[in-house]
Amino acid sequence: MTFGQYIAESRKKAGLSQKDLAERLRKEDGQSISAQYLNDIEHDRRNPPGEFILIQISSVLNISLDYLRFLSGTLPDDIKSQNHQPEDVENAFKAFRKALKGDNK
Repeated sequence: MTFGQYIAESRKKAGLSQKDLAERLRKEDGQSISAQYLNDIEHDRRNPPGEFILIQISSVLNISLDYLRFLSGTLPDDIKSQNHQPEDVENAFKAFRKALKGDNK
């Protein structure tokens, strides 16, 4: 499932139109995003939005922020802002892959 498909599905489950959701999501300047921008996101014609809007989508649709980050291919700001050693990052990804595979050996 793509980021856009997940947003569209979650929005519909919440009983919101694109216009309703767009009006609830604010850019950093305080303006609402446009329904057309949301439509483009849902149809994967635009890249997923940044952390500022991801947090709002998660809250409004009551869905996991971490899963949204996963689908959008981004890392949380608290992880990006830290100085990690290459081997620590490699070990984290190995553990992540292992967890997703269900391989708990």
